[in-house]
Amino acid sequence: MHTHLAPPYQDSADGAAAAAILRKCVHCGFCTATCPTYQLLGDELDGPRGRIYLIKQVLEGQAPTRKTQMHLDRCLTCRSCESTCPSGVDYGHLLDIGRKLVEDRVGRAPAQQALRWVLKEGLPSPLFGPAMKLGQWVRPLLPAALKAKVPKPQDAGRWPTRIHARKVLLLAGCVQPTMAPNIDAATARVLDAAGVQCVVAPQSGCCGAVKFHLNDQDGGKAQMRANIDAWWPYLQAPPAGPGVEAILMNASGCGVTVKEYAHFLADEPQYAAKAARVSELTRDLSEWLPELSAKLAGKLDAAGAARVGTIAFHPPCSLQHGQQLRGGVEHHLQTLGLNIRVTGAESHLCCGSAGTYSVLNPELAYQLRDRKLRHLAQTFDAGEPDLIVSANMGCISHLQSGTRTPVRHWIELLDDLLPSTL
Repeated sequence: MHTHLAPPYQDSADGAAAAAILRKCVHCGFCTATCPTYQLLGDELDGPRGRIYLIKQVLEGQAPTRKTQMHLDRCLTCRSCESTCPSGVDYGHLLDIGRKLVEDRVGRAPAQQALRWVLKEGLPSPLFGPAMKLGQWVRPLLPAALKAKVPKPQDAGRWPTRIHARKVLLLAGCVQPTMAPNIDAATARVLDAAGVQCVVAPQSGCCGAVKFHLNDQDGGKAQMRANIDAWWPYLQAPPAGPGVEAILMNASGCGVTVKEYAHFLADEPQYAAKAARVSELTRDLSEWLPELSAKLAGKLDAAGAARVGTIAFHPPCSLQHGQQLRGGVEHHLQTLGLNIRVTGAESHLCCGSAGTYSVLNPELAYQLRDRKLRHLAQTFDAGEPDLIVSANMGCISHLQSGTRTPVRHWIELLDDLLPSTL
């Protein structure tokens, strides 16, 4: 798809990057078949092909409107279209550019500005933890819509104290340590049982995705640089540093962002090489499952695995589309004796969580959540699963708000099956 860039974009980095992406698009429309919002709304402009045309029009000089912005905002950034596209169109990065250009031209209504400011400044803030704890304390008094966003308090249990020669970094993160602290602790315990020590750099924090995808791209990049600075001493080989062998991500939404630090910071001379090294070392936790399952095979409680019952796995979009990782979780958990399956219906479609999407577009988000839960309930012929597991805290929280079936991270399940003596 050839693009005639308007003068303001002819010499800009965003214009050049967008034009290169657009050249790959042949306008075939395969992407619409796997787009969640197109499936719900049936509007060409609420599918990837239509949104690509909207961005192209802006780059060619057509003035964007609030309607243009609305169609771009409705995209979940699930990147299912990237898995479908036969031409390899880098839609996610094109959307980042398009949203930025449109917001610069159109702005936001005051109420939207205020909500987005609260999300981008509040979620990564040190004050988020105390605020969430207060919300949990008064949770029974909250209205249903707000209560769904406030999980019940969770006991994370002990953090392992054994020292191992092999070490990995975990992301400190922003909302997960408060909303689901057991995920990090369970990760550390499972890896400890496999002879690997988890380390958290005190100065690391949010991966940068929240701000970046709310069009505060400078703020998001600042958080990325801060993480690189915090992690860099840990990446040095002994004796200069501990020489961690990987940066493990147990939130796939954060993982897809950190794996793209090299892309986001490619034009920054002071950080480009470091960002590339960080991206190279970053792995989703599921990528370590082949090794973990081999080391844990004789240590897990086999009777406990049987008692868990049937398990439906929801693969987050950030895992299966963003990181192109499919099949690993269910395969390796099956080898450990767990009765786990992926639903046969629309497993590729987003659950509607998508970072802050469920707050900004609740009507669409809850339609997608309920659609996903209906399919997960049909995973097993004998009836609804006893447990739903996923690989991203946002998906877990969003799905749990619509079902009484427990929804957990798969690493918590493995942790439950470890003997307490380890």
